[in-house]
Amino acid sequence: MTNFTHNMERGMRELSSTGAFLTVSGGDTTNTMTISWGFIGFMWNKPHFITVVRPQRYTKQVLDSNADSFTISVPFDGKLKEALGICGTQSGRDIDKSKIVNFVPALTVKSPVVEGCDLYYECKINTAQPLDGALLPAHIQKFYEDDFHCLYMGEIVECY
Repeated sequence: MTNFTHNMERGMRELSSTGAFLTVSGGDTTNTMTISWGFIGFMWNKPHFITVVRPQRYTKQVLDSNADSFTISVPFDGKLKEALGICGTQSGRDIDKSKIVNFVPALTVKSPVVEGCDLYYECKINTAQPLDGALLPAHIQKFYEDDFHCLYMGEIVECY
């Protein structure tokens, strides 16, 4: 089993403060987007990364187009800040994100990683589950207009 706890505290701190790249290849398309939410845990006797994506995001379209994996690439110390900003505000429908970041092959999954980061999670998708708005308290529901995030649970098969 991969050491999914390697630098986990630092990775989660960077994810929540400056962001990370969620990258996926599906069909003939590769896209990345900036995320600042995510969960690492242990489910079904395996380590998992759970990420959330809103339905209108191009990345969700790619995830749902026969993608079997995703990667999380976490830069430390403010590196790639400009790229995180662009990938978090511009859609892959409108720009080619490979002109913003350099994709390099992952070690074990089809989806690539973003070069120049300090922590990588390679994940095989196990489950995709739309978030049910009825489960959310009213003070959270007000942030949605029937566009609840979809949870993607990926088994962490490699962490480095």
